[in-house]
Amino acid sequence: MAVARSPRFASLRCVLMLGLAASLLGGCASPPRGGVHVVDRNSHGQVMGGDYIVQRGDTLSIIANRFSLDWRELARQNRIGAPYVIYPGQRLSLGRAAPTVAQPRRQAPAPVVAQRREAPATVIATPVPTPPPVTRSTTPPPQPAMPIKPMARSASGWSWPANGAVIGLFSSNNSLNKGIDIAGELGQPVFAASDGAVVYAGSGLRGYGELVIIKHNDTYVSAYGHNRRLLVREGQQVKAGQTIAEMGSTGTDRVKLHFEIRRQGKPVDPQQYLPKR
Repeated sequence: MAVARSPRFASLRCVLMLGLAASLLGGCASPPRGGVHVVDRNSHGQVMGGDYIVQRGDTLSIIANRFSLDWRELARQNRIGAPYVIYPGQRLSLGRAAPTVAQPRRQAPAPVVAQRREAPATVIATPVPTPPPVTRSTTPPPQPAMPIKPMARSASGWSWPANGAVIGLFSSNNSLNKGIDIAGELGQPVFAASDGAVVYAGSGLRGYGELVIIKHNDTYVSAYGHNRRLLVREGQQVKAGQTIAEMGSTGTDRVKLHFEIRRQGKPVDPQQYLPKR
């Protein structure tokens, strides 16, 4: 390095040499984290070319002020565009008109900052944490509570499970209808006929399609078949008049609700328990 001899330079050189020695001694304990590399110097005390290694806590404004540069010119020379983010360890060219300075003191670790376009104000760029892996549960989420429609009840506490004409009557002959069939429209609501707990919701019973079975007490259960979609899950408590399914035609040839009441496991005529229309 060609250096102009002057008392001022000699003093500055002593400072630089002391700083360099301290840096080397410190390097025995931990690896260096970057700094300034200056190339050439003229008789007016100006750097003719050089670079700088970005430290934690640095911004373009801080570096530019340290070397008496314009931060916009520094950004342009290093092809750094908005939002002017710099990173620890990044090498910056200082250009051709920066005064020589001693190596900057090490600073305590701090977040990397980004310079706004209208800066010198800075914005802290906080690292985005990696989200934890999504755990998929095999248990279906609880369904929202279905609205409860006020329904007329019989003296024994039963209400009609759907609005519509009865198109299939109960038969005591085991080979015939074990309940009643109620006509309706596709997607029409199906209601719980009495309070109870859902003990089955699925399509595993042949001939019933999408089926819901509700246990009301130790004596009675009710069944609702051929639904298009089930709106309750097994184990769920329901109230009389609560929507439990949408009417459909699964397992049959037309849209209808097949409704049964069983007393101690044996089918009984639902119309003997439902309120008169």
